[in-house]
Amino acid sequence: MKRYEALGLLKGIPEKITTGLPASQGELIGNAVVGFFIGYKILGIFFQWDTASQDLQAFVFSSQGSLFAGILLGAAMAGYKYYTKKKAALPQPKEQVVMVMPHHRVPDIIVMAAIAGLLGAKIFHNLENWNDFVHDPIGALLSFSGLTFYGGLIVAAIVIISYARKRQFNIRALIDSAAPALMLAYAIGRMGCHFSGDGDWGIYNSAYTIDTNTGHTVKMAPANFTDVVQKNAGFFQQQYASVEQIPHAAFEKPGALGFLPDWLFAYGYPHNVIKEGVQLAGCDGQYCKVLPTAVYPTPLYEIIVCLILFGILWGIRKKVTTPGVIFGIYLILNGVERFFIEKIRVDTRYDIFGFHPTQAEIISTLLVIGGIVLISIYRKNNTAANKLS
Repeated sequence: MKRYEALGLLKGIPEKITTGLPASQGELIGNAVVGFFIGYKILGIFFQWDTASQDLQAFVFSSQGSLFAGILLGAAMAGYKYYTKKKAALPQPKEQVVMVMPHHRVPDIIVMAAIAGLLGAKIFHNLENWNDFVHDPIGALLSFSGLTFYGGLIVAAIVIISYARKRQFNIRALIDSAAPALMLAYAIGRMGCHFSGDGDWGIYNSAYTIDTNTGHTVKMAPANFTDVVQKNAGFFQQQYASVEQIPHAAFEKPGALGFLPDWLFAYGYPHNVIKEGVQLAGCDGQYCKVLPTAVYPTPLYEIIVCLILFGILWGIRKKVTTPGVIFGIYLILNGVERFFIEKIRVDTRYDIFGFHPTQAEIISTLLVIGGIVLISIYRKNNTAANKLS
């Protein structure tokens, strides 16, 4: 954003502020509440680790915590706010006009993006899995798993753009500045999906199975997939009415890529956070499940691809001079990447005029179309403006 400000594409607006005021009651209460929450929950995890470590999710969403740490940190943060404001207070507060630049508003944008993104991700996930939501609405809303990226992107974008319009931002420059970071954030988010095993994986790779004693990937003949299903019938019957409904596709690691590990092509997600699968031998604890047969580790593929796409966007950000075009390119790249990864992901499919797309396939297609339209419009407008000048 600072680079766009230097180019004159993002400009500040004058705002009247009052300096020299002591801390207000609202500021003191706000700092005390934040400090109390951090102390009660975050420090409470460390002070009560033996309890919290048994089920961290249940601890976070319970009433358990450290009351002493909460009160102490809440008082400390309120006291610090009072002290710093009093130190800067003037005998007679002054009003002055300052130029507030767009990059000064980044903290506000981050908070709004985090809140709106989380709400949007939850809303879209539960719309996509409506039956699960109706069955257990509280569990679906509070679960650590179940976040749809596109839902977060759409809702956060609406909130931030509305805020930016009120603050007289150049929207095209704003979305361009966010595009590379959005791609990088997506890759980082998928790291969480992969390493936690939150259920955001692909269909079964019937060329591999899982050794439930070790959790390691083992090659097998695709014809033996049915035998594995029958051996673990208790697991599969919970999710599928018949063997024919189990999504799978055999793909064995090519000989030319023999140096790559098998888990890059098929993975069992041992110790996954959603506790899905069968019991791991010799494991005793909350997270002792592993999938009975291997799936495509689609989050890992998206991490790799999106890091590459981030590098592309970062590399061209100074070369593309028409505002808004970088964001259009981001929409196309993101849409194409997600559309093709959906072919081997497990997602709810809709029945639309004989087609059976997933929610992500529909949105990714619209993103590609939207990106093409944005690039066309912005380039056309930029050409017309140059001709007029």
